[in-house]
Amino acid sequence: MGIRKVLGTLSICLVVASIVLLATRGLNLGLDFTGGTTVVVEAPADIDIAQVRQDLEEAGFSDAVVQQYGSARDISVRVAPQEGVEADQVGQNVYQTLSAGIDDLQLKQVEFVGPQVGDELRDQSGLAMLMALGLMLVYVWFRFSNKFGIATVAALLHDVIIVLGLFSLVRWPFDLTVLAAVLALIGYSLNDSIVVADRIRENFRNTRETDPHVIVNGAISETLSRTINTSFTTILVLVALFFFGGEVMRAFSEALLVGIFVGTYSSIYVVANLLFTLGVSKEDFLIPEKEEIDEMP
Repeated sequence: MGIRKVLGTLSICLVVASIVLLATRGLNLGLDFTGGTTVVVEAPADIDIAQVRQDLEEAGFSDAVVQQYGSARDISVRVAPQEGVEADQVGQNVYQTLSAGIDDLQLKQVEFVGPQVGDELRDQSGLAMLMALGLMLVYVWFRFSNKFGIATVAALLHDVIIVLGLFSLVRWPFDLTVLAAVLALIGYSLNDSIVVADRIRENFRNTRETDPHVIVNGAISETLSRTINTSFTTILVLVALFFFGGEVMRAFSEALLVGIFVGTYSSIYVVANLLFTLGVSKEDFLIPEKEEIDEMP
């Protein structure tokens, strides 16, 4: 806790910078949110997805999302809408690009997903995130105290805002896969914060020490090895997904890699910093004694 003020200032700066980035640059929304054209094709032999992505990029479809569609011989290609070009024509352009590199390619389906669907997904995903944070606040409030509830949910907001700010800064695509990673981050970060909060409450109740800084510092030190080990093993899995999971899992692993790092930091420093700001003391954790009721009339 000796450097908590320095790191608290750093957290504030990162959150403010992230909010400014989100307000000025926004997120690079993927096709799940913006809508676009989906083209499904079938070939007589297995399709090299990496080569397909390269061909599409050279043809000007740099934002295309390419996935297998049931088998290695079927693929689905999603591209953003093009201004002044009908969806059917966009689909034909994609099909012609693919046909140039794949013999006997058959066009199975061309479908347009309008922006109305994207708007609905965006609204519902934002509502899902707010509901998750609200339920977390209620849970921690009842399990610990109102100060812990506020500190924990503020730490969760800190993690989400910084991750979204990084996506805005580097212009990584933000789609439903990334949204799922952000929601998973909320649960992961909350779990870390609860482990630390539980030890802080325990130490406040079981020690004769009265200095909150000493008590909190001791609680964090006792849980530090567990926190680091949990984060390290999770990061190992995410690194494997990043390198070997393909394009589909790359955005998911990127979001969680950043989120795990930020969430581990916040569970150690942000929660404790906010507790001190809210004036946590030993009295907050005293168990009220039950009053004896005289049964005599």
